Amino acid sequence: MWLGRDERSLRETPLPRLLVVDDEESICFSMSEYFSLHGYKVDTACEIEEAEKLIGATDYKVVIQDLRLTMTNSHDGLDIIRLIREHNPQTRIIVLTAYGSAELEDEARRCGADAFLRKPKPLSQVAQVVQGLIESPPKHAARPA
Repeated sequence: MWLGRDERSLRETPLPRLLVVDDEESICFSMSEYFSLHGYKVDTACEIEEAEKLIGATDYKVVIQDLRLTMTNSHDGLDIIRLIREHNPQTRIIVLTAYGSAELEDEARRCGADAFLRKPKPLSQVAQVVQGLIESPPKHAARPA
């Protein structure tokens, strides 16, 4: 079957990969549904171990993550930021948390987060940030060696 150039290029373009890391399953589910409907291939992780396995096996365009993934460690999300930076410096990282402070935001950005959003945040606004990060080049990937 003959395909026009536009149809062929749509099929050849892979869907952008997105990872959502949050200990609240309802947030993982709603983000997965929303972004899947908007043309992303979405994986979710509710636990740090699950996130680590996915990050090690897949190059994500964007990771949306909470900072607090367990009740015992309020900074385990910072470890995930560091892991992402080690695995793929090109991945854009959005922190979405209800436990944000100016100090924690600064620390997350020092670890490599590209954006810091506070919950609750409408999915449409999260999507705008995702799109903006995808369209702009990563700042930390251009650091001289």
